[in-house]
Amino acid sequence: MDNRNRNTAIMLIVVGVFFFLGNIIGFLNVSALILIWLGIYKVRNDGDSKGYIALIIGGVILLGGHLSVIIALILISLGYFLIQSKKVQRDGSYLQNQTFIESIKWDREPWVLKSMSRWSVIGEIRMDLSLALQDELESIVMLQGVIGDIDIIVPEDYGILVEANVLIGRIGIGEEKDSGMLNKRIWRSANYEASEHKLKLIVAYAVADIEVKIL
Repeated sequence: MDNRNRNTAIMLIVVGVFFFLGNIIGFLNVSALILIWLGIYKVRNDGDSKGYIALIIGGVILLGGHLSVIIALILISLGYFLIQSKKVQRDGSYLQNQTFIESIKWDREPWVLKSMSRWSVIGEIRMDLSLALQDELESIVMLQGVIGDIDIIVPEDYGILVEANVLIGRIGIGEEKDSGMLNKRIWRSANYEASEHKLKLIVAYAVADIEVKIL
């Protein structure tokens, strides 16, 4: 069988499987699953940001007809955040914020770094620690939510401990980058214990692109 006939045969099988599954679980659900699969494939193999777009679109389509599932996911995420915040922020003196959509761009001018816990359904967060004025000897920053695009710039001499978790997405710390599902990374700067000022950064999202750049 030449390549042309082989490709035709594969196409017929794929279309046939699509219609077969469509009649069983619905064409919209099949399309969503295909988008999710393509997204995971692109993220794992190419680290392509388009993979995350496909994942998000597929997830929205898949859950679009199941509003109760979306609400459940949001409530579980928020409940987990509240429990973890109390557990992590032990001294009680910290800022806590919950919102649907959050956009933080602390990468343009000096800002004051304090212990905080922030949760959002959709979050876009930019932090440049070289511009941060640390208000405490040891700060704890917890960022959690459902969908996130997180970029943190860390000076090389900064004392920092990073704990990052994503259900689906990419985690990049320095030169090390991991993509896929159930990603977890723990990273500690070489001078963390000896540093006068310390920062513990805890990041957790269902779907996210997390980038910690070491300068």
